[in-house]
Amino acid sequence: MVVQMGTGMPDRVAAIFSSVLKIPPETITDETSPDNTSQWDSLAVIDLVLAIEDEFQVKFTTKEIVAMRNVSLVKKMLRSKGALHA
Repeated sequence: MVVQMGTGMPDRVAAIFSSVLKIPPETITDETSPDNTSQWDSLAVIDLVLAIEDEFQVKFTTKEIVAMRNVSLVKKMLRSKGALHA
């Protein structure tokens, strides 16, 4: 599943968030977070982490998972693991 975001580039991260949180992909921005998205609760975190790890073939530490406070930070972690390019 590929979602087109504002830049016109495919955004696999947004596709995962849309699928797991069951929200329209066009509502997902880098600022999307548990603070502004009621669907992003403690149970959704587990599903998000599993889906992201599966899609990008990476593993996150507990510390990294706790630091995933918005979509931008998730992308930053994926880039640091070489799984996502700028």
